[in-house]
Amino acid sequence: MKTVSARIDGELITAQEGQTVLEAARDHDKYIPTLCYLKGLSATGACRVCMVELAGTDRLLAACTTPLQEGMSIRTTSAKLEEYRKMAVELLLVERNHICSVCASNGRCELQALAQSLEVTHVRYPYNNPRLHVDMSHPRYVLDHNRCILCTRCVRACAELEGAHVWEVSARGISSVLVSDMADDWGNARNCTGCGKCIQACPTGALVEKGFAFPSSEKSSEMIARISATRTIAHHS
Repeated sequence: MKTVSARIDGELITAQEGQTVLEAARDHDKYIPTLCYLKGLSATGACRVCMVELAGTDRLLAACTTPLQEGMSIRTTSAKLEEYRKMAVELLLVERNHICSVCASNGRCELQALAQSLEVTHVRYPYNNPRLHVDMSHPRYVLDHNRCILCTRCVRACAELEGAHVWEVSARGISSVLVSDMADDWGNARNCTGCGKCIQACPTGALVEKGFAFPSSEKSSEMIARISATRTIAHHS
């Protein structure tokens, strides 16, 4: 397979042709924060947390969807990027109700962990979070729209790994919500197999299993990568 050479934070690296900036950076132990990205699923660049700087342009690029090309010079850390990432996290926090102390994923939430790592102790913008319902119609799982960051990891896990296509995002802007089947209650979704892949893919407390509360609601997003790898091996065998 062909390779490309580029610089990430000044270090000359070699990566496989077709790899994204994020994949190449992680292969060389360089940290770029993410929320909507999850190994084993397709990348969408929805959360904009993984933005990086490319020499020669003022435009920031999403590392998870930008292919690494020969001769690129990428910067993953800077004052500009840190401020941009803080802003992105703050905007996520003001769009929904993220009161960590009463969330089932408190201490195991990727949004919470990222906010802490970026030292986001408060938000500079007015809260816009609408009053959203909690869907408890499913016999095993709960969907709390108030915790959802619309990363679509559950949508992609259900479609790409389970093939059930239960989830989709409806409407736009502040009105966007996760919907199952024809915007019916989750418990009425005929295509849902109850596999729980969407639960494991969710980075927050939006999707959790019934009967589990902090500190028992631990998720394993690595399961998604293992399932994806198994499917890839089976497909090529």
